Amino acid sequence: MSKINNRDVRCSFCGVSKNDAQMLIAGDGAHICDRCVTQAGEILAEELKQRKSKSLQTALKLVRPTEIKQHLDQYVIGQDDAKKVISVAVYNHYKRLNQKVDKDEIEIEKSNLIIVGETGTGKTLLAKTVAKILNVPFCIVDATVLTEAGYVGEDVESILTRLLQAADYDVAAAERGIIYIDEIDKIARKSDNPSITRDVSGEGVQQALLKILEGTNVNVPPQGGRKHPDQKMISVNTSNILFLCGGAFDGIQKKIANRLRTQTVGYKMKEEEQDVDLNNLYKYITPLDLKNFGLIPELIGRLPVLTYLNPLDKETLLSILTEPKNSLIKQYVKLFQYEDIELVFDKDVYDFIVDKAWEFKLGARGLRSICEAIMLDAMFELPTSKEEENATVLHITLDYAKQKFAKSDIKKLHVA
Repeated sequence: MSKINNRDVRCSFCGVSKNDAQMLIAGDGAHICDRCVTQAGEILAEELKQRKSKSLQTALKLVRPTEIKQHLDQYVIGQDDAKKVISVAVYNHYKRLNQKVDKDEIEIEKSNLIIVGETGTGKTLLAKTVAKILNVPFCIVDATVLTEAGYVGEDVESILTRLLQAADYDVAAAERGIIYIDEIDKIARKSDNPSITRDVSGEGVQQALLKILEGTNVNVPPQGGRKHPDQKMISVNTSNILFLCGGAFDGIQKKIANRLRTQTVGYKMKEEEQDVDLNNLYKYITPLDLKNFGLIPELIGRLPVLTYLNPLDKETLLSILTEPKNSLIKQYVKLFQYEDIELVFDKDVYDFIVDKAWEFKLGARGLRSICEAIMLDAMFELPTSKEEENATVLHITLDYAKQKFAKSDIKKLHVA
């Protein structure tokens, strides 16, 4: 067999000769030039991108607002207004992601959301519960650790690092995700006047959040920016990321009362304002109140949807204690089932727990602390004593609950 002349070797795809190509790669009876390799790589990348886009569209099964609210109702008691607002915001986010924008079509803007409510009313629980039903990456971050760039703490870009981790570093999926920023009130401006110096964890962080909330390309450190300074950055576009923000905004009731020309305690000033509910001033909150509290107008403008959570009364606390799918009582019953012990509560024990939680003014979080104080000795002793005494039922009476509560230090939490 005669040896093939190098001048006769050509690309098997485009036919270019070896002399006219920068590089010709040999295979099993075939050759390919550098230009065909580059073109094939571009075709492959585009095809993979389209397949990933189609798979994301398939995964984004629309969950209707009523279905989202029904899911929330299983875990969160009350707060119907906030549930409806969150359900609609998430549903519109899905529709926005499924939208195919043409030249003449109206582009739907994302509706970032801010939730205001007292501590222990369920802001974070709502966010966690929504995450269970979503088909998009979801993460919860805390605004209290954020600082201006160059200071000790986390940069604002670390928010997107958490979302990347939730999406398993799939950038395309992360760019369609949802982020819940908790404790947004902790980055409020420290004074009424605009800061002319550094406001390390206040106004400066709000300014840094603006570009992310609005939508831009951000270079994100995949492992955090401080500990790994030499890592390769990942570019993330935030235009399709939905932001939910929550905060207690402690003290904003006085600003709402001043705007309504009334008082948080005492008599109202005008007869026509008799319909003002002084026990729940949060329902009257407006963006102006957030501005007076310390959020800058630019940030408020990027959080156009505002909702509130109602304060919890005793009846609601009792429902929270017993009714939800993962209520505290059901959790304790499940824990004792692992020990083959049936846990039974008297109804007046529930009322005792609710009354003490109401005194502590900690919202739903106080319920867990009181239950732990009552159940601690039983959870400590029964795993051992049941083998000796063959115990199969633990009956919690009111006297037992009062006795265990009196022995604990939690009673010192009482707020006058």
